[in-house]
Amino acid sequence: MTGHYSAIVTAAVLLVAGVAAAGLTGLSRSYALRRALLDIPNERSSHSVPTPRGGGLAIVVTLAVGMAILGMAGVVPARLVWAMLVGGTLVAGVGWLDDHRHVPPRWRALVHMVAAVWAVYCLGGLSQFRLGGETWHLGWLGSVLAVVAIVWLINLYNFMDGIDALAGLEAVTAGLGAAVLLWWAGNPGLAAVAALVAASCGGFLWWNWPPARIFMGDVGSGLLGYWFAVLALAGEKSGDLPGVAWLILLAVFVLDATFTLIARVLRGERWYTAHRSHAYQRGVQLGCSHRRVSVAVGGINILILFPLAVAAVAYPMSQPWLVGLVVLAAWMLWKAVQNRYRDSVRGNASSNP
Repeated sequence: MTGHYSAIVTAAVLLVAGVAAAGLTGLSRSYALRRALLDIPNERSSHSVPTPRGGGLAIVVTLAVGMAILGMAGVVPARLVWAMLVGGTLVAGVGWLDDHRHVPPRWRALVHMVAAVWAVYCLGGLSQFRLGGETWHLGWLGSVLAVVAIVWLINLYNFMDGIDALAGLEAVTAGLGAAVLLWWAGNPGLAAVAALVAASCGGFLWWNWPPARIFMGDVGSGLLGYWFAVLALAGEKSGDLPGVAWLILLAVFVLDATFTLIARVLRGERWYTAHRSHAYQRGVQLGCSHRRVSVAVGGINILILFPLAVAAVAYPMSQPWLVGLVVLAAWMLWKAVQNRYRDSVRGNASSNP
C-alpha cells in the first residue's frame, strides 16, 4: 500500500477510535451500573463517592480493532500486531477478571510475565540497546531485562491510575509525543500505533474527566502499560525512538511509581497492596483537586518532558545527562511533596491533641 493510502487508513482509524472509545465507555458505564461494579470509597481511596469501574474495556476494544486494521492495511508489521493483540489480550483479560473479582497477585504476575515473554519473542528479543551514542551488547540478558521492564510498566501504570483523568491524560500526552517523534524519525507505522493509544484514551477521557463518571480499572491501566512497554521495545529495536526517550516521555509515571515502591519496601510494607502514598496522591491529600494534579502532570509531559525527549533523539550524546537530570529533578519533587505531606500530618496532629 502506498504512503498516501496508508495515511488515509491511519487517519480514519484514529478518528473512529476516538469516537468509538467514547461511545463504548458509555456502554461500559451502563454495564458496570447494572452489575454494581463499583469502586466503593475507603481509607485508601482518592474518591469520595461510589463510581463505576472497568471503563478501560472501551480502550481495549478500540486498540485491538484499530491495531488489527492497521496490520491488515500493512501500516504496521505483523510481528508487532501479534505482540500487541495476544499479549494485550492476556493482560487485559486478567485485569478484567480482577475488576470483577479479586485475582491473587501471583496469578496476575504470572500472566503479565507470559505476555512480556510473548512480546519479546515476537519482536526478536533485545540483545543490545543504545545509550549516549554507543551500542551496548547484552546478549540474552537484554531480553531478560526487557521482560522485567514490561512487567514493571504494566504494574506501575496500574499503580498510577488512582485519580480522575491521570492515567488517560498520561496516555494522551505521552502517546502524542511519541507519535510526533516517530513520525519525525520516519517510522509512520509505530507513529500510528502511538497515536492510536492517544486517540482511544482521548475518547475515554470524555467520561473520566473530573469528576469521573467511570474509572478505567485494571482492564485498561494494565493494557496501557503493556502497549507503551512494547512500543518502547519496538522503537528501540527499530532505532527510530530509543528506550531512553520513552523513559523520559513516561518519566512522571515511571519515577513516581519507582520511588514510591522503593520507599514502601524500605519501610517493610507490602508494595503490591493498595495505598495512597504516591506523590500524585499526596498532592490530592494536600488539598489539590484531581483536575489540578492531572493537568499539572499533562503540562509537565508537554512542556518539559517532550522537549527533553526531542533533545535525547537529536543529540544522542546528551542522553545520560538528560536521564540523570530527569531522575534528579523527579526525586527532588517527589521528596518535597512527601515531606510537605508529612509536615502537614504532624501539624494536624499537634493542633488536635
